[in-house]
Amino acid sequence: MLNARFVIHSADAQPKANWSVVVRDGVIEAIGPTTQLADAFTTAEQVNLPDQLIAPGFVNTHHHMYGVLAHGIPLDKAPAGFWPFLEDFWWPLVEDALTHEMIAAATELACLDMVRSGVTSFYDCLEAPNALPDALDVEAEVVRRWGLRGILSFEATQRQSDANGELGLQENAGFIDRCRQAGGLVQGMMCYHTTFTCSEAFIAKAFRLAEERDVKVHAHLSEGTYEPAYCKAKYGRRTVEQYARWNLLGPQMLASQCVQINADEIKLLADSGTFVSHMPLSNCEVGGGFSPAPEMLAAGVPVALGSDGYINNFFEVMRGAFLMHKARLQDPTTMPASTVWKMATEHGAEALGLDNVGRLEAGMAADLITIQLDLPTEPEAHNLRDQALLWRNPAHVRNVMVAGRFLMRDGIIPDVDEAGIRARTREAASTLWNQ
Repeated sequence: MLNARFVIHSADAQPKANWSVVVRDGVIEAIGPTTQLADAFTTAEQVNLPDQLIAPGFVNTHHHMYGVLAHGIPLDKAPAGFWPFLEDFWWPLVEDALTHEMIAAATELACLDMVRSGVTSFYDCLEAPNALPDALDVEAEVVRRWGLRGILSFEATQRQSDANGELGLQENAGFIDRCRQAGGLVQGMMCYHTTFTCSEAFIAKAFRLAEERDVKVHAHLSEGTYEPAYCKAKYGRRTVEQYARWNLLGPQMLASQCVQINADEIKLLADSGTFVSHMPLSNCEVGGGFSPAPEMLAAGVPVALGSDGYINNFFEVMRGAFLMHKARLQDPTTMPASTVWKMATEHGAEALGLDNVGRLEAGMAADLITIQLDLPTEPEAHNLRDQALLWRNPAHVRNVMVAGRFLMRDGIIPDVDEAGIRARTREAASTLWNQ
């Protein structure tokens, strides 16, 4: 029985003071006022957290775990334009150069950073065409050992060849099948890159393979101006309009980025129930623009949050979503803290098809975090979400639990050599940079 000063059990409800959460066999058995639960669960182990907040674990709906290896890479050969950057720099020098050993090292550090940052569930897309086959199994072995709830996919693309693209689709299909048979916290999703690296037939096949397995499909969508212009030139329609023409929009699709989209496209996303993953910080880094996330939310698009493997401090990602759109729209009331918390929890769970996480209530999986509340001013129910969003960081996350298992307790991750993990990541990055 976890007894806290405050509990955020749902993004739509006010935080509750002096509440507790009872966990049994990996699920939440009860949640409510501490005094009531103490009388009902007299034999439960008491974990007292008098100056902490209990909240649902964060859900990162778009990660590139391998991306950490590119941090600090020499940029003297990096072109400025979008297409030359991909074709002459990012693809050949990063993604095409990845090996199983590099992927394992990056995954290890990503899991460490997620636990420290309060992320309990995540979706990752790996693009490493020369690491096929079995690249996803390399990631999965690490994620299973950490105990995180992970959905993994390979970003299939025809940019090298049709044969390599097919290998990517089959990497996803086989991994989805094996994970479903094995059960557990790690599962798969279908994924391809974009309309400008994949043909219409290839995209249709990805959706068909996903439908056969009852899983979602992920794709990057209009991250910058290039893809909508490409679709307009090739198909006579912008990207979202073309997906609507193909009849592929809907709850089965997770569209990442959605930066360069217009009002008509927002309506198409909303009417179809397509899920969107918003990455405010990486959109800035690549110069893609400001995604109209508040406009999408207002229209009814379920928008979640992702780190994009760029800045993986999830508090920073939340702060980016909270602050940037206020400046863009010159409106301090846009993107209130409650909305950002919902994007980071419930919307994230819905986007990934996880119906048992994202809220704290009886019967849900016991995926939760606790956050230290030594805030600059007194935390109250009316200001708690704003204060925690603005003033907290991974250093303030004290406990992380997934499916009832503590991955971190009192700030300690047991049996983990953090210095060794960081050293191996640096070694893998150095190898990548000097190939």
